[in-house]
Amino acid sequence: MQTVFLFVYGSLRSGFKNPMYNYVSRYFNLVASHAKVKGLLYNMGTHPVAKSTSENKFLIGELYAINNIDEFSFAIAQLDDYEGVSVEEGEKPLFQREKTMVFLDNNKEIEAWVYWYNGSVDGKTIIESGDVLQFFSEQQKGS
Repeated sequence: MQTVFLFVYGSLRSGFKNPMYNYVSRYFNLVASHAKVKGLLYNMGTHPVAKSTSENKFLIGELYAINNIDEFSFAIAQLDDYEGVSVEEGEKPLFQREKTMVFLDNNKEIEAWVYWYNGSVDGKTIIESGDVLQFFSEQQKGS
């Protein structure tokens, strides 16, 4: 039986306390609370966004597996809607969903879906930690 994986690094992470996480936890099972993908995190001012990279720079996040493969199409369509992938004709998607390699602490690699920012990051600062939760924690301490 096929297993489908989802990597989350931002508002869908369990520690983010976003109401949408309740939806993720209903359809997906946590596989690894510490996982990473090759990517760069950018400070957009009010929130960070991520872009994929071939460099050895990583985003920190969580890896999930779909609970029931028959529900994947429905579950991922809901997430696509939340992430701004599904848009009206003539609009540009805010994010795009792609498969990428996820690296786990045990040196295992798993292919999973991830949402990458689809806009420009020109002139934006890279968040070196690659960790959205750490970024927001540091922002709160600094204010």
